[in-house]
Amino acid sequence: MRKAAVSRQTGETAIELDFTIDGDGNSSIETGVGFFDHMLTLMTKHGLFNLDVKCDGDLEVDQHHSVEDIGIALGQAFNEALGDKKGITRYATVTTPMDEALSTISLDISGRAYFVYHVEGLKDKVGNFDTELVEEFFQAFVSNAKVTLHINLEYGKNTHHMIESIFKGFGRVLDQATQKNPRMKGIPSTKGSL
Repeated sequence: MRKAAVSRQTGETAIELDFTIDGDGNSSIETGVGFFDHMLTLMTKHGLFNLDVKCDGDLEVDQHHSVEDIGIALGQAFNEALGDKKGITRYATVTTPMDEALSTISLDISGRAYFVYHVEGLKDKVGNFDTELVEEFFQAFVSNAKVTLHINLEYGKNTHHMIESIFKGFGRVLDQATQKNPRMKGIPSTKGSL
């Protein structure tokens, strides 16, 4: 079973995270940031992995450290859970509608951290969630998962829907790229390593 657990303690956050690639969409998310909990829950459901996260962060300062550090921990767990990467599909692109919003997410499990984020038109807040933290979460994930990720918001009007489209698409693209392809023998790279 492809899974990993990360325990991360800093002066700003204490995180316990368990991640299973080949799951069934179950999650237990407690970050102290309600909207972010909602996004991680639906990401897990549509990605068909399992994710348990408990974060005790310095929310009296703001949400930044909690959201970014969970991105770090999830990226580390994802990279570890993939193991040797033999037989994985590696690439995936998913377009996800959420009512009037549409996003396209492309992933390459490349062993190289590279992030492209083309998202415009978000309001500053959804409830009390700082929407600039969406980019911070994904940047932290990419840097630690060592993947190439392109997030393109095609259009949308409602900020909640726009972000939800992105997180659902992210879950789906993780699922597709990590699938084992029976025709793929060994590492999916001409270099022989990822």
